[in-house]
Amino acid sequence: MYAIVDIETTGSQPDGNGITEIAIVLHNGVEVEGRYETLVNPGYPIPPYVVHLTGITNEMVAKAPPFSAVAENIYRLLSNRIFVAHNVNFDHSFIKYHLRGSGYEWSPKKLCTLKLARKAFPGVPKYGLDNICRTLNIAVKNRHRAGGDADATAILFGMIFEKGGEKMIREFLKKENREQILPPNLPHEQVKNLPYVPGVYYFHNAKGKVVYVGKAINIKNRVVSHFSGFETGKKRQEFLRVIHSVSYKECPTELTACILESVEIKRLWPTYNISQKGPEQAYGIYCFEDGRGYQRLAIDKKRKHYEPLVSFNLLADAHRMLWKVVREFALHPTLCFLDKSAPVSEEEYPEPTLYNARVEAAVEYMKKEMGTYAIFEEAAFDKKNACVLVESGKFYGMGLIPENLNFTQPDYLKPHLTQYPENEVIKSMIRSYAQKHPSRVMVMD
Repeated sequence: MYAIVDIETTGSQPDGNGITEIAIVLHNGVEVEGRYETLVNPGYPIPPYVVHLTGITNEMVAKAPPFSAVAENIYRLLSNRIFVAHNVNFDHSFIKYHLRGSGYEWSPKKLCTLKLARKAFPGVPKYGLDNICRTLNIAVKNRHRAGGDADATAILFGMIFEKGGEKMIREFLKKENREQILPPNLPHEQVKNLPYVPGVYYFHNAKGKVVYVGKAINIKNRVVSHFSGFETGKKRQEFLRVIHSVSYKECPTELTACILESVEIKRLWPTYNISQKGPEQAYGIYCFEDGRGYQRLAIDKKRKHYEPLVSFNLLADAHRMLWKVVREFALHPTLCFLDKSAPVSEEEYPEPTLYNARVEAAVEYMKKEMGTYAIFEEAAFDKKNACVLVESGKFYGMGLIPENLNFTQPDYLKPHLTQYPENEVIKSMIRSYAQKHPSRVMVMD
């Protein structure tokens, strides 16, 4: 069941402007089943340019009912129906604002015939009501009057249905409803204005304190996804109630968003973030010489006064690296404490001098892995390159680099980068990314 609506107003914003006319066409998806139309006294003077556009004058509305007098009837007609309009957010914002002022809370599902027409009738140069009606030979009587525009929109809506639009409408409603299930204290406009770019978003409580930090490839879609689930548990409901606002920082790439999220969680320690807040249980690969003269590699927890060759946030990552050098440099798994399944006699060990040369080569390889390099990626919303700099194995910072900049030395990059504190999560993240995307890595002296 649908209510196809058009309104005329004194201006573009509901706050400080009034509705001069409203028309509602009741539609069941097949045919029109009812209609309502009335002039409304807006309570504000109608600007001359609006009079010229609509033909509705101050004299015409002087004796018309105020919105409060027709609010009950409008609320009754719109209730339990999907709200449909051409450029739906405009009509919806005015009616919702003035219904609320008359004591009625109304939060319908919405459909925009402008967006639906783009999908149903691709290739039309413009999709404003005038243009789409002209293209589809829809006769419009009394253009820029609520009744004429609502009737034309109803015909357009019927044609969308004929184009197999029922499935499309279900998809649009599903997408729209994701934005309707918002926390009760979070302004809809804040969510509406979120960008479709990578970045980090912040949920704030009533006092403005950050209570949750998240990362996203697409900020708007990720924020909305928090509210689209069906979980009704106590903790989730408490989380939704505490959210009063959302802010964000755009990032040029997914990697930079992941790094910034980790930095911000450590800095802000938000109440509702769980991951990355425990004590860092970092692991390292160490090298020592045993009593028989063998250089041995071993994984151990990082210790305060002993610097490892390379460190990892996860024990599994340390094992992957050690097994990698064991295979590539023909090291003995038992001498690296990796194979304890069966004891090995001393006769089976390789000769120490030759073996130690292999270990030294493996150590040099790991040090190189921890050297100075930069990761360059194309930014999502800028013609510059995103850069993440690692200097002597430590994360230095990140930022946007002009395309014509000399990339060969870290000192050329640093003025364009923002420095950030390092942690084991970030180190592991960058190392993993560099291994997966070697073509984006530039090793530096």
